[in-house]
Amino acid sequence: MSERTTDIVNWRALGWLGFYGLILLAWAATLRMALAPGNGGHGGHGGHVGGFGILFTMWALMMAAMMLPTIVPTLRDYNWLPAASGATRAGWWGLVAGYAAVWLPGSAAFAGAQVFLRQNGWVDMAGALRSPLASAGLLALAGAWQFTRAKAACQDACLSPMGYFLTNWRPGAVGGARMGVDVGLVCVGCCWAIMALAFVGGVMNLWWMGLATLFMVAEKLPEIGAPLRRPAGAVLLLAALAVAARGLGWI
Repeated sequence: MSERTTDIVNWRALGWLGFYGLILLAWAATLRMALAPGNGGHGGHGGHVGGFGILFTMWALMMAAMMLPTIVPTLRDYNWLPAASGATRAGWWGLVAGYAAVWLPGSAAFAGAQVFLRQNGWVDMAGALRSPLASAGLLALAGAWQFTRAKAACQDACLSPMGYFLTNWRPGAVGGARMGVDVGLVCVGCCWAIMALAFVGGVMNLWWMGLATLFMVAEKLPEIGAPLRRPAGAVLLLAALAVAARGLGWI
């Protein structure tokens, strides 16, 4: 193995270690907030009483913990590209940074929505919708989104990162960041409805966070992602019917 090849292998290995370290730190910070005494201390339905700044921090940490694992297939494909094409360590981290940057406005939007809903009495202190019918409506929206062409297009793009690189390649750190933004925007289109279900289970509900993360990671895996889309939508629609029926006192 040449010295240059060894250097490439080393920076890629170190890159993965740093990346997974970021995910672990994000999860650790999120768990600390979820389990804090002021948030109920049980990680199930903590009372999130902070203002927009605190809620934005909470959503940003939660987004990092939940969404960074979903970009692993894209980063893996980037690593397969030859160094001569401009696939560099800086470009790899630029891709991560561009992707993460897209979710910051998303965090702000969800935090703002939570503040608005709480001020109007539509969610409890855990961020969960008070009305079962509203929860059913959000579940139905997420389920219906799974059947749309927009969802299919976004997920197909997530499932073929190499195809994106071949047609939209930009070398170096700046190029990696620009591609990361593109990948992040597509990911938002794919995952926004699942993230919105936090208002059903309760924001920072650890059970919901774990299940949602596993689902969103699975949706990005080429082997099972596409076949999973519509069955998941059907499950969400059935859940919406069950929650609505319970809210109306039918069950």
